[in-house]
Amino acid sequence: MGDGPNHILEFPGGYTRSVGPVIGRFLSELRDGNLKGVRTKAGRVLFPPVEYDPDTGDDVTGEFVDVGPVGTVTSWSWVPHPRKTHPLDRPFAWALIRPDGADTAMLHALDMGVFEPGAQPPRQLKSGMRVRPRWRAERVGGVGDIECFQPEVTMINAPGRLEYRLRGGRALDRFLEGVEQGRILGHRCDVCGQVIVPMKGLCPKDGVPTTEEVELPDTGTVTTFAVNNLPDPRAPEVPFVSAYILLDGAGLTMLSLVAGIPADQVRMGMRVRAAWRPREEWTRSMANIRWFEPTGEPDVPFDEIKDYL
Repeated sequence: MGDGPNHILEFPGGYTRSVGPVIGRFLSELRDGNLKGVRTKAGRVLFPPVEYDPDTGDDVTGEFVDVGPVGTVTSWSWVPHPRKTHPLDRPFAWALIRPDGADTAMLHALDMGVFEPGAQPPRQLKSGMRVRPRWRAERVGGVGDIECFQPEVTMINAPGRLEYRLRGGRALDRFLEGVEQGRILGHRCDVCGQVIVPMKGLCPKDGVPTTEEVELPDTGTVTTFAVNNLPDPRAPEVPFVSAYILLDGAGLTMLSLVAGIPADQVRMGMRVRAAWRPREEWTRSMANIRWFEPTGEPDVPFDEIKDYL
């Protein structure tokens, strides 16, 4: 019998039929890039339009209704290996799509993007997703005038870059001046007595201006921390730890990196000391302190740091 098909049914000149006023209007609207449904006597909107109400067999009213163009996927089937006769040459889905304003759905191809042959359906493909038609440039009045449907755009990834110069004000400028000299300066509040570091020029608790300078040591205690698994140019390796450190004598914590110890060994209450860069690299920046490292001292009990978490 050979490798060819056993039977072939073909209309060499095409199969010609009249479409009537209902389907003819539907196809004419497709040619013009519009989606039209037809209303039944019961008020339902059929899409694609048909001449008779499938529930009652009655003639439809002839009232055409704009639907879509956005619609909802009601069900779908993934095609990992398209055939030559399929509308797309890459994996796609056949989907039942109900345009907004319609009560019924049409079957059409749904393009989910570029995938290798045999690919599994993408996670975003699901019933309920919102889609819209992709029209062909040249339309002739047929369902094929819609090349396919594709998902609504719900997310973008736009490159962004912002350059700016930050003025820190008198208090922060004075703090960075101290860091440039290898000193950590804070302000003492006249009301609560706490030392605020980095100095801000006011007490965040009492809202009063602060001017009294206090030099603090570069040792402190880890109060809380986070293990980070995304690369950071400031960190020595991944994973790395960013921690809130309560400097000895301070009333507020400051954020810094912790290194010199495996990330899974950092703990609350651990005693640390600033690891300064070589003196010749110092600038007016907190980058003068690479990170904080363990001192080897006994941990501070939790009760002594719980109010600074």
